[in-house]
Amino acid sequence: MTTDSRYKQYQSPLSERYASKEMCYIFSDHYKFSTWRKLWIALAEAQHELGLQTITEAQISEMKRFQDTINFETAREYEKTLRHDVMSHIHAYGEQCPAAKPIIHLGATSAYVQDNTDLIQMRDALNLLLAKLINIIKILSDRAIAYKEIAALSFTHFQSAQPTTLGKRFCLWLQDYLFDIEEIETRVEKLRFLGAKGTTGTQASFMLLFNNDTEKVRKLDDLVTKKMGFDHFYPVTGQTYPRKIDSQIMFCLAGIAQSSYKFSNDIRLLQHMKEAEEPFEKDQVGSSAMAYKRNPMRCERIAALARYVLCNCLNPAFTAASQWFERTLDDSANKRISIPEAFLAVDGILNIVLNVAAGLNIYPQVIAGNLQNELPFMVTENILMEIVNAGGDRQEYHERIRKHAIASADRMKKEGAKNDLLERIAEDPAFFIIRAKVGEISDPHRLTGRSVQQVEEFITQVVSPILKQNSQRIDKKWIPTLHV
Repeated sequence: MTTDSRYKQYQSPLSERYASKEMCYIFSDHYKFSTWRKLWIALAEAQHELGLQTITEAQISEMKRFQDTINFETAREYEKTLRHDVMSHIHAYGEQCPAAKPIIHLGATSAYVQDNTDLIQMRDALNLLLAKLINIIKILSDRAIAYKEIAALSFTHFQSAQPTTLGKRFCLWLQDYLFDIEEIETRVEKLRFLGAKGTTGTQASFMLLFNNDTEKVRKLDDLVTKKMGFDHFYPVTGQTYPRKIDSQIMFCLAGIAQSSYKFSNDIRLLQHMKEAEEPFEKDQVGSSAMAYKRNPMRCERIAALARYVLCNCLNPAFTAASQWFERTLDDSANKRISIPEAFLAVDGILNIVLNVAAGLNIYPQVIAGNLQNELPFMVTENILMEIVNAGGDRQEYHERIRKHAIASADRMKKEGAKNDLLERIAEDPAFFIIRAKVGEISDPHRLTGRSVQQVEEFITQVVSPILKQNSQRIDKKWIPTLHV
């Protein structure tokens, strides 16, 4: 029997099974606390540059030496007594940097390291998701072009409808993800830094440090912001950055979950019809009981994780709504869970989407067979137009077609027979005048409208420019091997 402690406590499936190492690292303790130290260094540097005599270059150099070498156990011991994570890490950092200890966190409040780090994590995590979305649209656009002329049944209400092309269907999935890319780009562009705002956002502590020199305090905000890779900071805040930002970003993630849910559901339905099939490994088992089964488990997992994200997006919304004045701490425990896990879940979703989109098996013969089985019903309007052009009475021929269609459908349902509607029409003497055209009229490619052109125009005019603009993000490494 194992004594490994890892098997005796809860492990999050998001970090253990679904999310990538890159996303897990962004929300790891090392990333978090090393960023705290970078923020303390940036603050000390800015204060030194603005003439604060109590801070020296030697102290800053000492802080930099231990920026990434974090004494986690020491911090953990301090927290047992202090019951405050920021103060615990200040003391732990101070043990490593005795000369700098007196000036670490000078003038700042806990939100300076906590909130600014949250913003950095969300920015980096959004950029990671953006890279994966770019690779998804690259895969889907290549397939849209490859399948642009494959005529297929379309569905409204999951009932057979006017034919489309398989490539056009890929474009519908593509377009949803383009909306998500636009939303991420907007969120990243508009994301700002908290900066150095002090206890209630008034910067009063920094005003004391700089003898009420308001220009230096304003410059401090700007310097820290630039040093940490942001162009702008929020001009007015309480102690924290506005919690509405979390809610906006979460709904951005929910949009990705929606697109992926839709994609996965469509693939599951196509797999039921045997027109398409998600990747299935050589030794993969579909069912513990039914050995023949090839269940769409990857797409089902996309749907499952997407539901989690859609429900979770309400957490930051309630948190934003319930903050009191300059801040309350009822956001902290919720944020520690809801924000990282939403990013990990969406990252896991996109890992699977990449895998499914890249490895999707398409069966053109089945697609053609399913279309042919329903096609006679689809072409009846075209037949009616042809007969009217030849001088026939629309109402009379509409009734004739209706009766033939009902008879054919009734035979299909009761006898399991094939669709013989076109044969019935061809054998009806009333349709003799267009009999020679029935085969031409029933060519499925005559029924797909501008689907082929729509695919070409959409890819050329909309998708390709985005891929060109983001060419540095296209990388085969984003097509992962998944846990089954």
